[in-house]
Amino acid sequence: MKSVFIIASILVLVLASPAWSYEEIAVTNGGTITGKVTMTGGKPIPKGFTLVTFPDPVYCGRISTGTGWRLLDEFTIAADGGLKDVVVMLAEVPRGKPFSFTPPTIEARDCRFLPFVTTVRDKQDVIVLNMDPVMHDIQAYETSHLGPRVLFNVPLPMNPHHPSSAGVNAQYHKHLAGEPMTQTIQMTKGRRIFVMQCGFHAYMESWGMAVDNPYYAVTGPDGAFTIAEVPPGDYTLVAWHPQAGTALEQKVTVTAKGKTAAGFQFKSPTGRRSPHEMVENPHYGLEALGKPLEVVPTLEVQKP
Repeated sequence: MKSVFIIASILVLVLASPAWSYEEIAVTNGGTITGKVTMTGGKPIPKGFTLVTFPDPVYCGRISTGTGWRLLDEFTIAADGGLKDVVVMLAEVPRGKPFSFTPPTIEARDCRFLPFVTTVRDKQDVIVLNMDPVMHDIQAYETSHLGPRVLFNVPLPMNPHHPSSAGVNAQYHKHLAGEPMTQTIQMTKGRRIFVMQCGFHAYMESWGMAVDNPYYAVTGPDGAFTIAEVPPGDYTLVAWHPQAGTALEQKVTVTAKGKTAAGFQFKSPTGRRSPHEMVENPHYGLEALGKPLEVVPTLEVQKP
């Protein structure tokens, strides 16, 4: 968890800002900002976790390397470099269209939190669902250069109608929703970054950026984004990915009913980003359990 907060604290230096009062108005002549976020330098090495050190290695190993390792793939990069899961937003917008916000729902599915990146809002709910036949534990934090602060830590029960043997069966692919866990987040002034991990399975992460106006988007698999109905004016456009390093920003000018093009390019992180890396070591393989254990990636065979 330490490496998570080191990265997050670097990011928040760019994004931290005082509370901003947003005024809702009717926007009749708004413009549109469109663009794309890319990453150069290739795909970073994913974090690796040996399954023998965590509960439920057989079920959670349905997504694994086939050699006992589970990878946390934090970067989804298209063939042309388009980067998924980037929050692109306008900073400090004084007024604009009505700000209606739907609380995010994060699913624990196949021992991963989905989506990997979302948006949250201060004093609003976050809803978490367990779709797996194994227990999870929600540990949620806000973070900044001052360090992390716990937002909530609650168990995430599974649906009782899963068969009793489902959690030790790599062939079991049925998902049933457990009781939704709803938590209201209270962000400290100046903090924007939300991160959630599973206390039982460290390779389960979900990140969120706290937004204070409706002018934001999260990039899809192609890295593209669109922000519409922006009142004419000059703005700062920010792009943030939880693992790409310092957030990027640029100035944009929006004209009445006009189209503004913008783009961001992240450089792939280099060097050792985390103590969690896949290493072929027989002392940490499945043999370490002292008994035969077959971890079969029946859902996805991961490649480092």
